[in-house]
Amino acid sequence: MINLAVVEIKDIIKYLVKLTIVITIIIALTRYFSGLKTKLNTDDISSKPFLICLDTVIPSIKNVNYNDEKVAEMLNPLKMAFGVEIGMINALSENKKDEAKENNNNSPKNDEENSVEEAKTGIKTEVQESIVPEKFTVSYKTVKVKNDSDLKLTSDMLVPDVNLNMKDIIIYHTHASESYTPTEKYSYKKSGNFRTLDTSRSVIRVGTELEKYMKSYGYNITHDTTVYDYPSYNDSYNRSLYSIGKMLEKNKETEVLFDIHRDAIADSTYAPTVKIGDEYASQLMFVIGSSGGGNKHDNWNINLKFAVKIQEKANEMYPGLFKPIILRNSRYNQQLAKGSCIIEVGATGNTLEQSLTSMKYLSKVLSEM
Repeated sequence: MINLAVVEIKDIIKYLVKLTIVITIIIALTRYFSGLKTKLNTDDISSKPFLICLDTVIPSIKNVNYNDEKVAEMLNPLKMAFGVEIGMINALSENKKDEAKENNNNSPKNDEENSVEEAKTGIKTEVQESIVPEKFTVSYKTVKVKNDSDLKLTSDMLVPDVNLNMKDIIIYHTHASESYTPTEKYSYKKSGNFRTLDTSRSVIRVGTELEKYMKSYGYNITHDTTVYDYPSYNDSYNRSLYSIGKMLEKNKETEVLFDIHRDAIADSTYAPTVKIGDEYASQLMFVIGSSGGGNKHDNWNINLKFAVKIQEKANEMYPGLFKPIILRNSRYNQQLAKGSCIIEVGATGNTLEQSLTSMKYLSKVLSEM
């Protein structure tokens, strides 16, 4: 019994010695990394990812703060490498808290955003003077098309002999951060080429307006408000391709997809506008993809015919609401459905007010088809 007692005491001593050694090592490493972190924080901003790892692995050194401004500067090369718009990311890094407040203040809960004022018909329209002249290469009746693809396009290929299920529509935004010239009513902190993550000030808000009106006409609308162009702008189409593809797997009857954008021309003096009655509305433009770039796209001609069908009706009801359709080589994910198209709503020089007005008239056109 005495021998057993001696053995247990020795074991306890061994464990205590080991524990003391471990604690000593932890304290030493903590002090070392804390000092290293401080040095890295002040001398080498490129060590930011390493600092984050230290915070995660050794929480006790997290009390040593970074300089956020230097961190933002460090991220610039990474943003460029991954195709991110530098101005947008910098502004978002600096103004994240401000935008959070704006999102709360501008949340879509007010009466104006929920109210529906049906568009009048039989009223005068007048296209306003623009710095970009209208161009087209082929036409069908009143609809003009500018063929920027490598494909041969004839008038016969524009005949809108398509009938699609329009009761179920998906609205989404591959470039969701696109926005407009700020106004007193719709102000925001713009970054880059008029971009923001404030969804009450971007094209997402425009999509919400279209959703509201289309639902008032009895349509089944799915509005995807995912921001696909942040943090990587160049990967936005890959991300929206995956997400919309998943949506279509669950909604197999859906044939119509509207990818709502804003014209990317970086000139704030460019504001394509049409006066409808007493209101000013941003002009719209269909951008249709094709197989001209060499990628398989069996739906492109059907997509184009569908756009022609909508625009022919719009030209009858509100002449000038649409600019000529553009056909391009890229697919823009439009291979996903027979009624898939990009609708560009205005440009950087337009205002959100004008673009919201456009949705009132676009929805009226769609409801009459």
